[in-house]
Amino acid sequence: MKVTVLKESLALLFFILAALPCNITGIGTASATEESENQLQLLNWSEYFDPEVLAEFKEKFGITVTETYYETDEIRNEILFSTNGTGYDLILSNGSSIASYARHGWLAPIVEKDIPNLRHVSRKWRTSFPESEKYGVPFLWGTLGIAYRTDRTTKPVTSWLDLFKPEEAVQGKIIMIKDSRDLVGMALKALGYSVNSTDNRELEEAKQLLLAQKPAVKTYSYVTLGENSSMVSGDAFMSMIYNGDALVLQQHDKKIDFVLPREGCMLWCDFFVIPASSKKKELACKFLNFIHEPAIMARLAQFASYATTNTAAEKLLPREFRDDHNIYPTKEILEKSETYTDLPPRVAKKYNDIFNLVIQ
Repeated sequence: MKVTVLKESLALLFFILAALPCNITGIGTASATEESENQLQLLNWSEYFDPEVLAEFKEKFGITVTETYYETDEIRNEILFSTNGTGYDLILSNGSSIASYARHGWLAPIVEKDIPNLRHVSRKWRTSFPESEKYGVPFLWGTLGIAYRTDRTTKPVTSWLDLFKPEEAVQGKIIMIKDSRDLVGMALKALGYSVNSTDNRELEEAKQLLLAQKPAVKTYSYVTLGENSSMVSGDAFMSMIYNGDALVLQQHDKKIDFVLPREGCMLWCDFFVIPASSKKKELACKFLNFIHEPAIMARLAQFASYATTNTAAEKLLPREFRDDHNIYPTKEILEKSETYTDLPPRVAKKYNDIFNLVIQ
């Protein structure tokens, strides 16, 4: 999932500051050490986690959760590769990155007895990605679709081609996610191909589609949320966006609509993983068990406007939430949708080459 108001430079700055040693001679104190021992460092999306839940966790267990934010999955990967997976006690990861992190030796296996509330988590999601059952604790899941202003388009948006081959009315007013898998993957989907295609001809077609779309794009970034969002102000008319974030924007302006295109979409699931380097694995498990209490998880799902992986929590959600097809997609859309898979290195390079060519 994917929400932030931070730019890449800020995300990296936060990381650098977080990585600085805290035991510099003459500065460390006993109280500071004690505070550090009761603190979890979480690498997370911005505006994704209810601060009231973090406050309740601190009140109950005396543990502070300090969040560092990233803007895209790729920025998170850059941060972790730059430190060899160290510096955090918990990381919120997309499912398709878990196997790669595990191969690098960055992750500690999940010990089920230390997180009893894992019994509430759907097995479908626990096993949905390679190595996810061994190393990940599922959190929320969702989709990638299109948000658009109904007062700025001449017809309803129904297809990915409405984004990649936009009408004249939205030229220069489109926001595209600055992420190679999302950009290339959705271009492939628009053309009727798999988001995980390894076919050179299909990738070339996706590249040409993205290059042809480029003059219509206002910016390659993630749309900001809140009342100052460019989608709310009218500076942008259309955006590639995650479903829960679109619902947040709709709270500020009902003229913003969201669609899961008829070709299908990308399905994602976010997982908490525990770095092997963390010295606070017990505290991390305590946190994961706390948030998977059904009542807590139901609140977190509603806060972020995303579907939960916790089946007991799902039963506590309001009917209108569970019946919202922008949160829980229809069977028809789900059957046409895909999750990302880990690409062979040569193919991943091809995706990155296309991405860099498009955004330059």
